[in-house]
Order: sequence, then C-alpha cells, then structure tokens
Amino acid sequence: MVDITQNAELAVQLVGITKRFPGVLANDHINLEVRQGEIHALLGENGAGKSTLMNILSGLYRPDEGEIWIYGKPAMLRSPRHAIQQGIGMVHQHFMLVEMLTVAENVTLGLESPRFFLKLPQTEQKIAELAARYGLRVDPRARIWQLSVGEQQRVEIIKMLYRGARVLILDEPTAVLTPGEVEELFKILRRMADEGHSVIFISHKLEEVLAISDRITVLRKGRVVATVETAKTHQAELARLMVGREVLFQMEKQEVRKGKAVLEVINLRAQNDKGLPALRGISLSVQAGEILGIAGVAGNGQRELAEVITGLRPATGGQVLICNSDLTNCSPRQVIEQGVGHIPEDRLGTGLIPNLAVSDNVVLKQYRQPPISSGPFLNQATINGFTDNLIALYDIQTPSRSTAVKLLSGGNLQKTIIGREITTQPLLMVAVHPSRGLDVGATESVRKMLLEQRERSAAILLISEDLDELLQLADRIAVMYEGEIMGIVPAEETNLEDISLMMAGSKKRDGM
Repeated sequence: MVDITQNAELAVQLVGITKRFPGVLANDHINLEVRQGEIHALLGENGAGKSTLMNILSGLYRPDEGEIWIYGKPAMLRSPRHAIQQGIGMVHQHFMLVEMLTVAENVTLGLESPRFFLKLPQTEQKIAELAARYGLRVDPRARIWQLSVGEQQRVEIIKMLYRGARVLILDEPTAVLTPGEVEELFKILRRMADEGHSVIFISHKLEEVLAISDRITVLRKGRVVATVETAKTHQAELARLMVGREVLFQMEKQEVRKGKAVLEVINLRAQNDKGLPALRGISLSVQAGEILGIAGVAGNGQRELAEVITGLRPATGGQVLICNSDLTNCSPRQVIEQGVGHIPEDRLGTGLIPNLAVSDNVVLKQYRQPPISSGPFLNQATINGFTDNLIALYDIQTPSRSTAVKLLSGGNLQKTIIGREITTQPLLMVAVHPSRGLDVGATESVRKMLLEQRERSAAILLISEDLDELLQLADRIAVMYEGEIMGIVPAEETNLEDISLMMAGSKKRDGM
C-alpha cells in the first residue's frame, strides 16, 4: 500500500495506475513518485508501457484504475490542456508543431488568451527571456521549417515552460539528435532541475540515462520492477532489470570460411531525391559468410546505395552484380527472386504495411508461392501456422497474429521484418540501421540474428551509424563520404579514430 501524504517534496505521485487496450495490459498497477528538482528516468524495453504511463500523466489517456497526485493534491486529468493547467507538460517523440508558423505563433497556438488578436511582440519578448534563462537558443520569429531538429525540440520545451509547466516529460528526446545536440539538451535539463522543475526522461538508452538522471524507474511488461538511485547502479544491472536476464554487450563472432563474392558493386553512380549526385563511382564486394559494414555520417550516400542494390532507386551508371547476374536497375521483385533480403531504414514506411495484420506482413515475399498460395488463392491455415511459428521463433510480442503491425513496438516491428527476410534464406542481406531506436534486449536479438546469417554463409551488407556495432559485427568496414569510398579496412585492424578520420573525408593511406 502506497502512503499518500501532503509531501511538499513530491511533484508527482502515481498510485496503482492501470491501463488496458484490446489484447494488451499496457500498465499494470504502477506506482511512481517523482520529486521536485530531480531528473527521473523512466527506463524499459520497447513496449514496456513507458509512453502509455506518461500519456496518462499528460492527460492524453485516462487510466482504467488508479490515482494521480500532483504536488500533494489529487488530480483528475481530463485532457492535455487540463494537465498543463496542473503544471504537467509533455514533449512527445514526434513534435507537435506547425511548420509554416513562426516559433512565437506555435507557442501561443491553442491558448485561450489572447483570443482574437495576437500580441506577438510581447510573446516574442517572453520567449527570448525563457530562452536566455534556460539556454534554449532559438529565434522567436523563425519559421519551424527553417529550424534544425534540435531547435524544434527547444521550441517544444519553451512551449511547455510558457504555459507554466513545472513537471516536464520528454519521450525519447535524444532519438533524432546529434551527439552535440544531446549534450546541449542535457545542460538545459540540468539547469531546469536546479531551478526546481521536475523532469521525467523516457528512454531505453542506458548510457544516457546514467549520464543525466538522479533516479531511475525500470518498467518491464507494464510493471515497475525497480526504482534505483543512479549513482548506485550500472549498465549491466539496468539491462538485467529491463530484460529479466543477463544481456551480452559484446557479441562473440565465430570464425567463418568466406566463399565467393555474392554482391559486386562496380563504379556505381546514382542521384538523390533532389537530383544531385549521391553515389560517385562506388566499388565494393561482399563475399558469402562475410559482413561488410558501411560507416559514414548520415546523408553521404548510404541510403541511396542500399536502394540501388535492392531495386528501389535507379542507377545512373555502373553495375550491381549478384551471384554474377547483372541486376542493375532491375525491379525489387527481380532482386528478391535473386535471393536478396532487405531490412530497410524506414520500418513502417518501406518494410511493412502498417494497417495490415502481422500474418499478412510476414508473407509479403512468399504469397505467390506454394504452400502459402494455391494458384490464385491463399491458404489461410498455412499462413496462420507459418505466422505462429515465426512469432514463437523470433519472440515477437504481439496480442495476436491478426493485430495490425502499426500497434507493435519498434523492437517487435524489427523482429517481424528480420524474421520474414530470414525465412526466405537470402544469399545477400542488406541491413540498414537494423538496431536504431531499439532497446538493449532487442538490439542483442537483432545482432545475434545477423551473426547467425553470417554463419549460414549469407553475405551481409550492414549500414549503420553505430560504430561500436560495426566494429563488433563486421569483418570489413567501408567508410563513405560525399558518395565516395574513403577506404575499406579489416574491422579487427582498425579503431574509432581511423574510421572517424575517414568519415570526415580523409582517404585511407597505406599503413594507416
């Protein structure tokens, strides 16, 4: 039984919060206390119930059971507007801004006052004061589309502070930020906490949670498993609490005898979406039983390379050979039939059809073939059995095989895609940012799957911005800069410094 008292030190007290959705118990009698002036991290796997719990606290959802206390007083939060009136503001992972409006216009949007005539000069002045006070550098007159992602996030924080938020909730705030922007954000949050604000930091990134928080509450499968002082814990313990078992941070890579070249890219050229050169004479090869990692800062041609190889983007020059067959500018279907699997960067936009069921998505590559189909007809019983086996084999957490994939967490979306691709026994796997945005348990699972495919003698082209991931998994690493290869090096003979130099445009020299 939680003791509910008029405790001035507590900003938020959640008691027995329960929330159910069809087929899912998202929050199961959760108790949570957040003190004034602290940064409290909410940690858990994808789908653990973190965002649901905070959507309840921010007034977006209503709990089925439980009580909410704000600064020692009971609160019934009927909407986000009501929550902000109680001092609770949330910055969502996907920003709620109107791109064509200015910063000041976005900040005042939805306020009851002024009702008919905007007083933009006064608003801009107040925004400037808040920006100076908390280090939130942003131009009040700039339009949202002119701002970087980091600046847009600052606008969201200013919007909450302008409305009087004393408790600020940030949902995966670092997911789209550069390392420099993350460091800047942490300084801002610490300054806010020092002034008495409470910050709830939702994340699954262990390093960041340990760097910024005062206390950490860990959720697993909708329940609180522990609340710990940050200074008294470490990565391995947090990972075990999140997943319920020990997690491998260092993957063991077996010795594999490499075979013939499966993929050969020769002097490949292609344009980006703006019609500008994205690939400038790329040449590389990947052998059977090998993982070739592609490193580089985002926007240097990695996405275009994957799309040209998989038939999603035309080449303007050069060749793509798969098992000595020229598949340059062939259709995605022809590429698939040649034995190519693809884990795309955009899970829901490219990899899956959001509104279709899990069972429909896992047969997207095999629905023309028996036993999934008999002539023009699909064998539903076979599809159901195939899906159930895939769900069990890859531990896909879904209420049922008929659940729309858009309702799954990021980790389970990725497992669905990888499971589907692996079942086709591909000769070549093109994996683009396979663990981006995944928690530590899902990341471990994805990396194991890739290594298992390597041991099966598949050739794997691994595109990732996570250099530690590339050094762990890849046999060789190619570094791209402005559409060119700066160098290809054995992973065991290189280091972060060498790769970073090539990522900045320095070509590999002999003896480097």
